[in-house]
Amino acid sequence: MNVPLPFPTMQPPNDWDRSGLPGWTYDSEAVFALERALFLNHWQVVGHQSDLPAPGDWLAFDILGERAVVMRGQDGVLRAFHNLCRHRGARVVNGVQGSCRGAVVCPFHGWVYNLDGTLRGAARPESFSNLDREKFHLKPIEMEIFHGFVFLRFNPGPQPSVAELLAAFDADFAAYKAGDMLAAGTSDWMTELPVNWKSVRDVDNEGYHVALAHPSLQELYGRDYGDHQLAGGINFSRGGFGDKPGRRWSVKEYIKLSEDPPGLPSHLQKTWTYYGLFPAIVFAFTPEGAQFYHELPVGPGQTRLTGRQYRKANETRQQRLARYLAMRIDRDTSAEDQQLTIWSNESMKSEAFEGFHLSDLEYGLRAHHDRLRALIPVMTLPKAPPEQEIAAVNAEMLGRP
Repeated sequence: MNVPLPFPTMQPPNDWDRSGLPGWTYDSEAVFALERALFLNHWQVVGHQSDLPAPGDWLAFDILGERAVVMRGQDGVLRAFHNLCRHRGARVVNGVQGSCRGAVVCPFHGWVYNLDGTLRGAARPESFSNLDREKFHLKPIEMEIFHGFVFLRFNPGPQPSVAELLAAFDADFAAYKAGDMLAAGTSDWMTELPVNWKSVRDVDNEGYHVALAHPSLQELYGRDYGDHQLAGGINFSRGGFGDKPGRRWSVKEYIKLSEDPPGLPSHLQKTWTYYGLFPAIVFAFTPEGAQFYHELPVGPGQTRLTGRQYRKANETRQQRLARYLAMRIDRDTSAEDQQLTIWSNESMKSEAFEGFHLSDLEYGLRAHHDRLRALIPVMTLPKAPPEQEIAAVNAEMLGRP
């Protein structure tokens, strides 16, 4: 389905370098430390405003030693804070998601915080002499909301605001009515893989493997699938369906049930669409609903895959059934990708591995690697420097003293 896209895309040049990152960058502790800084100064998605419908509702988000909590205040406003009590650093909320009545109470010593993060009071206040409560509010974290999705950034970084970064997709998210979507029951999921996070992205950032590795997706939309790279570390992929009835039960029944909501522009009709945001966020939309997923690094050889799912605000029975079938197809696809990720990651440790030689259909993978190289230039080196020197070499390559 050759439908023109309403935003400019990049094409691979005729003489582009088809190599990928060198294998040594996938298991280096020193490189992983540099990547930690990258994840903390880039935007991360936490959830959707519908995950926190009432005052006192909260979502927690942990990544690489940092802990955040997003809470809805009594005034209805969402705010993000470090999930750290100002007394001894204990978590003020524990778990993934929950709700509290009127205030947050630290479970360690009972310090009490209002839902706007201000300190209401310390337990046994007389034991602190002249405690200035104004100096002990929960520490805020930079937060933005884009069409209902909640983003955090722990440290200032090279990306502009989320609204500017995703401006090319603003009309698409509006057409899908993303801001009005609701959490889909038990919407969150999580699994861990014994791989480097880049291996997950390497598989997900290209559609060259769809034809062989994903039989259900190939049957649904593989004949009409395309990856498109945009400036700024964002990408767009789409697969159109409905031109053939399908043979597998889930695909066949899904095609029968799926209907476009009113108002979708032509490039979104009868499609599954994917919007990627560097370093590791993907939003996936179908006519029935949406989800986001991302990989969160745990260590050089451990990655947590997690995400959340959302539905239409006034979901019909037909939409619910179609969303269920889409979930079945996506579940199989995820399992297939996880196995490919493990195999890909294993290859990095083999002495016989001589690097990637990429197809034009894998240009998205190369674009992702190029962005990593620009931010962490030590990754351009084909051979690993001594582990203890990697941080200094990288700083020198960045022109830093």
